[in-house]
Amino acid sequence: MAVTLKVTDGEHGEWAVLRVSGEMDLVTSPVLRQRVHDAVADGRRSLVLDLSGVVFCDSSGVGVLIATRRLIRSCRGELRLILPAEGTDGGAVRTGPSEGGRGGQGAHVNRVLGALGVRRLFDVRTDVASAVDDVPDDHKEAGPLSA
Repeated sequence: MAVTLKVTDGEHGEWAVLRVSGEMDLVTSPVLRQRVHDAVADGRRSLVLDLSGVVFCDSSGVGVLIATRRLIRSCRGELRLILPAEGTDGGAVRTGPSEGGRGGQGAHVNRVLGALGVRRLFDVRTDVASAVDDVPDDHKEAGPLSA
């Protein structure tokens, strides 16, 4: 089975939205890195990465997310990630792994970021509408932390 990553562009007002689906790993992560750099080169400083369609993410993918955070912060911009709640897949509670043990879409990335202790570095939202809204989520305990 071929490893694939698809990144599609969108806009919501001042926000550039990159919808990511597939697998983020050593082979595919450079695609996302390049798309982020292209958006910044085009003058975009408010970026949403919709990771709800990502089924697998390894350390290379996490590295791209952290590098994206660093790049956007250096431009005095804002980065928001869209991830489904941990343990959910389209609203249904997950009871076991699917597709070779890789878990549900997007929720896998949430679990990986949590396990590595870096999820707190990101402003995580559940959908595009809340990501492009300037009002913080009610359920957030605090805003994004500085690092």
